[in-house]
Amino acid sequence: MALSTIWVFAQGADGAPTTATLELLTKAGTLADHVTAFVAGPADDIAAAVGEHGATKVYATGDLDGHLPGVAVAAAMQAVIDGGDTPDLVMFPQNYEGRDTMSRLSVKLDRTVLTNNTDIAVDGDSVTVTTPIFGGTQLVTTTFTGERPYLVAFRPKSFAAEPSGGAAPEVVAAPVPDLGATGGAKVQAVHVEEHSGPKLDEASIVVSGGRGLGEAGKYEMIEQLAKALKGAPGASRAIVDAGWVPYSYQVGQTGKVVKPTVYIAAGISGATQHMVGMKGSKNIVAINKDKEAPIFGVADLGIVGDVNKVLPKLIEALQRR
Repeated sequence: MALSTIWVFAQGADGAPTTATLELLTKAGTLADHVTAFVAGPADDIAAAVGEHGATKVYATGDLDGHLPGVAVAAAMQAVIDGGDTPDLVMFPQNYEGRDTMSRLSVKLDRTVLTNNTDIAVDGDSVTVTTPIFGGTQLVTTTFTGERPYLVAFRPKSFAAEPSGGAAPEVVAAPVPDLGATGGAKVQAVHVEEHSGPKLDEASIVVSGGRGLGEAGKYEMIEQLAKALKGAPGASRAIVDAGWVPYSYQVGQTGKVVKPTVYIAAGISGATQHMVGMKGSKNIVAINKDKEAPIFGVADLGIVGDVNKVLPKLIEALQRR
């Protein structure tokens, strides 16, 4: 039995819905009769795409004039609910704006939130979510009770984003109520780190380096291999903490979760913290000189060898092709 209505907090970037938005919309479409996207700002740029992924209605706040989206969207959501349109469930991405909006809505509606989830199941009136704990070694299932709407956030890559061929959705204005002093804060600047090639959490091929590289300068091999494969470079927490590469490169429990077609782990031992972020990859290739390294336990192909000898040969072979 499906739920009647699910809302998805929808975000856009560069004129298109974010990958996380499309993942949540796709999953919502398997659980509910009606799926609504709730957008912070105008919906013009992303309405068609969210419709293709299952949304039949879009609530849009309109231009927020630089104000914090969490404050505005939570108030707009409450106003729509108070007006009589109450969803069974509201799904949020596990990111800054998703958590901010969800926490504020939680206070306004006096509802519990469940965060950091990777799956959801509906059985009759029962809604249950799955949350990894202890570095992903254990899974906890929790069933919502009490009044709806239920508020829940999901990690990126928890679901596949697949278009369902839906028509253009109905777009409905959801004006932001007067926020008083609470709505006074504005975003003054946004820092976007420059990168070339695909984004780490969206790439179909990811090449990650770890402490086995030996020194910061050797990370250049990871970038060369990633570029040759038209993939994205990543890193273990150890070399991020050591200052070799920026935090935005980190794959793992406290970094990015990736699920590429091919994941190459070079000089990475395979600590639980790292494997939480990449073990969902379709094909895992591990290169490590320690044949007992835990990474080989999840690898589809293991190469026992020094990464500083293996990677140059691999790069050379690719360049010849």
